[in-house]
Amino acid sequence: MSARAGLPVFDHDTVLEAISPLEAIERVRDGFVRYASGEWSMPAKVYLDAAPAGDFRAMPAKGGGLAILKWVTSFPGNPKLGLPVVTGIVCVSSAETGELLALLDARAVTALRTGAVAAVAAQELAREDAASVGMIGCGLHGSFAARCLAAAEYAPGVCFDPDPDAAGALAGELGWEAGSREDALACDVVTCVTPGHEPAVGRSDLRPGMHLSLLGADGPGKAELNLDVFEGAAPAPLALFCDEWTQASHGGELTGAIEAGLVGRQDVQDLGAVLTGAAAGRPHADAITVFDSTGLAIQDLAIVHAVLEAHAAGIGSAQGVRL
Repeated sequence: MSARAGLPVFDHDTVLEAISPLEAIERVRDGFVRYASGEWSMPAKVYLDAAPAGDFRAMPAKGGGLAILKWVTSFPGNPKLGLPVVTGIVCVSSAETGELLALLDARAVTALRTGAVAAVAAQELAREDAASVGMIGCGLHGSFAARCLAAAEYAPGVCFDPDPDAAGALAGELGWEAGSREDALACDVVTCVTPGHEPAVGRSDLRPGMHLSLLGADGPGKAELNLDVFEGAAPAPLALFCDEWTQASHGGELTGAIEAGLVGRQDVQDLGAVLTGAAAGRPHADAITVFDSTGLAIQDLAIVHAVLEAHAAGIGSAQGVRL
């Protein structure tokens, strides 16, 4: 692809139309493997504070002949203003020449890869006989997590959100049920996608054999788990996993437990290491697997590859602009 004929710009709807949830799952899985094997690279995410409203994030990655930079926001109060929490752009360049190749809507890319990683984590870390899904948080990213889990054939599902209309709409779309937080927590696979300002799960909510994915704590100071989960004996042994240790230890779900000395590097396995066989996954059926997802640029890169390949195959349309 060359920008000489005009730079392709993929808006929100075009990105989502080009890539199905099932393909997003496979692409994100492949991105984890390529990063864990050293084929793809990813410097650390950079935060630009814009307190008290939110923050900006710069997320670079390189692999497969492409280099990307995602410039994305998190402004939790925006819905009150009629604006999205997450917005931004993904700049795509050739890794060989540096030529700018495309621009993509960051909100759509983020939603797809966030949903996909929930499914990949469940496939790798949940019990083999796990079926039911509990969603806690049914906003944009929670909705895509549910869609990807449904595409991965997890069902039935229970949707919970403080906004009953959001839970009802998502449940109706997927043929699931809207229920209470407790109903969602009773499922085999529980996925939390909340703002992360207040814990959504405590030690009393844990059950042997459950898998818990936590996608909302995507920056410093956020957590969906109460610290009491890591204090004292749990109902069953905890097996801890993350998308990438450096991010998770400084701005993820596990950060509070790490700072309190309750969790160390030796206690947590990276999902990519599990996917490549370098680390063990679920230790046994009764274990409680906990996955901390902070959001990685290599996941965005995987979705970018899929969108550009779909465009080259004539799937979807892009606006052309000249800079």
